[in-house]
Amino acid sequence: MKSDSVKKGIERAPHRSLLRALGCTDKELNQPFIGIVNSFNEVIPGHIHLQQIAQAVKAGVRNGGGTPFEFNTIGVCDGIAMNHLGMRYSLPSRELIADSVEIMVQANAFDGLVFIPNCDKIIPGMLMAAVRLNIPSIFISGGPMLAGRKGGQSAPIDLNTVFMAVGKVLSGQMTEAELAEIETLACPGCGSCSGMFTANTMNCLTEAMGMGLPGNGTIPAVDSRRIHLAKEAGRRIVELLVDNVCPKDIITKESIHNAFVADMALGGSTNSVLHVMAVANEAGVDFSLQAIDKISKGTPHLAKISPSSEQHIEDLDLAGGIPAVMKELGDLLNTNVKTVSGKTVGQIAQGAVNHDQNVIHPKDNAYSASGGLTIMFGNLAPEGAVVKSAAVAKEMMVHKGPARVYNSEAEATAAIQAKLIKKGDVIVVRYEGPRGGPGMPEMLTPTSMLSGMGMDKEVALITDGRFSGATRGSAIGHVSPEAASGGPIAALKDGDMISIDIPNHELDVQLSDDEIKKRLAVLPKFEPKIKTGYLKRYAEVVTSASTGAVFTQ
Repeated sequence: MKSDSVKKGIERAPHRSLLRALGCTDKELNQPFIGIVNSFNEVIPGHIHLQQIAQAVKAGVRNGGGTPFEFNTIGVCDGIAMNHLGMRYSLPSRELIADSVEIMVQANAFDGLVFIPNCDKIIPGMLMAAVRLNIPSIFISGGPMLAGRKGGQSAPIDLNTVFMAVGKVLSGQMTEAELAEIETLACPGCGSCSGMFTANTMNCLTEAMGMGLPGNGTIPAVDSRRIHLAKEAGRRIVELLVDNVCPKDIITKESIHNAFVADMALGGSTNSVLHVMAVANEAGVDFSLQAIDKISKGTPHLAKISPSSEQHIEDLDLAGGIPAVMKELGDLLNTNVKTVSGKTVGQIAQGAVNHDQNVIHPKDNAYSASGGLTIMFGNLAPEGAVVKSAAVAKEMMVHKGPARVYNSEAEATAAIQAKLIKKGDVIVVRYEGPRGGPGMPEMLTPTSMLSGMGMDKEVALITDGRFSGATRGSAIGHVSPEAASGGPIAALKDGDMISIDIPNHELDVQLSDDEIKKRLAVLPKFEPKIKTGYLKRYAEVVTSASTGAVFTQ
């Protein structure tokens, strides 16, 4: 065992002495050492209950014959970080999480790992660490938040409802008192925000990829089944250790394919493209945007979860969860892929039941023949762009309009608040990519304002930054190359006609290649916005969104 390097032999007596100071008995010293990687903190609503999850995991580890040691990672709540400097640290935190787990595991010689994430960048950061370290590992998320309820209103509400309500107040459709009421009811307790936003998308894809047990993505945070699952994950990690099943046995080209197929069927967050590509990169798997585009074109869209509808993750769970989605997908998946459960993807799908075909549509009654995420290419995005087509109104699937160009999210938000945006416009927000942002901030504030003002069916928004999984409307992100790297988006001027064709995966500006080159040639050299600290170092080594915004090797 790897832990023998800190506990076996007479030369390790000092090490054992320190371990005994922790309360370890002889029996515990002789058992496998299992690291419990917990992202608990008191800032993120999705994480405030993770100490309880960790206790259940540790009970399972002990029951299975292992010795658990818990440690923590950092975590950013994207909702709290939204629309200020803090959001620039959100995506970059992914790399720090992976690095910090690597340090703790290598320094302390753990034999196996149980990862307890629940939100946004934390999940992919931990997945990247698991693949990098490649020792037996299993994931158990904290689970989704329940949707909120407003008295006298049948439709559930969530965090995105609050963001959209701000736009309604600005447009005179809602009073500040009504906004205050929604604010108090939208997030009723612990868990990752209740729609198919980035956190829940990634927890569902972790399950589809095979690194989490069935139920990992959908069992609500407050459900006792979540505790049962945590105990089982703790017990199961010891079996994975005995069988020497490691992350690279599970995270392969075939399982990455499965993750993206599930993603397209669910209409997940556009951020999943960044994150799963980053995990693939750590696994040494070449998975391009072109490959994802092919999956999108061949995968039916089977489920519409908030922000695409009024259904939430709890509804998906009651319908049968990810196993039921996989059952409906059938031969579109690589069914022989291993999972941490000990069963193959095919065996899990075979035993599943779709309890509600209004939530999980069969393939022959899909919302669309292609996926809920669309990869777009064209002279404005030679390396690609991503849109959550599941959340785009029909009237905006094809659109042509004049560019309204802004060099930051703050400028665009101010223009929307000042009602300077007109019907038909295409808002361009640039210099917000991985390098230019820096940190590729999410832009839920401007998109939710547009939705709240009723303009999401009239106006499009494109950016080299990214969007929250809660974003709805014709919001096209990850435009690559980014402006800071001299991408075509940097050449745009007010009034340039932009053509958006989501069904045909095309994003173009009506300019010749020569004109784009001429404009780019006279642009001043890009000056970083932040010149000290972590973000300065991050901007110097981060790659394009089209490759997952990973670090250069």
